[in-house]
Amino acid sequence: MAAEQEKEELQVEESGGKKKLIIIVAAVLVIVLGAGAFFFMSGSDESEAATAEEVTLDEAPAVAENAAPASVDLGSALYVAMPRPFVFNVPGASRDRLVQIKVQLLVRGADNEEAAKKHIPLIEGTLLRVFSGASADELGTTAGKDALKAGSLKAVQDELLGISGRTVIENVLFTGFVMQ
Repeated sequence: MAAEQEKEELQVEESGGKKKLIIIVAAVLVIVLGAGAFFFMSGSDESEAATAEEVTLDEAPAVAENAAPASVDLGSALYVAMPRPFVFNVPGASRDRLVQIKVQLLVRGADNEEAAKKHIPLIEGTLLRVFSGASADELGTTAGKDALKAGSLKAVQDELLGISGRTVIENVLFTGFVMQ
């Protein structure tokens, strides 16, 4: 009698386990299909918007004429990555800190990309000089990081303006920032 009760309980548990498995598989399938539909629908809108917003010099000469003299030529946005992160010490109020910053440069057009790649050692030296002039207290705040970005952009633009005669770098981007 006891053996028959155990057999019936096992059969009930097995059938419940199969139902749970089917429900879990169905739920995962619905989530995957929903996520796929979302990415499929949203992906096409972004690419159409990006191509509609892209402006070249041939299409909009009036925009290039009205641009500020310090701005770079309009064209496709290209990113030049610095070959290695900048690692340096900065003094702080209580103790010195070690900082690591990964940098990429935003340039417009293939000519500016080639000029930036050609002058990477000059750009690295300029950025390291600006970065090492900061303090740990400044770099601990968002305003301090923004000021460091602005100062490094100005310094790099000034250095390259003296060498190439034009503004090559549009923006300095921090893609990694670690302070210990």
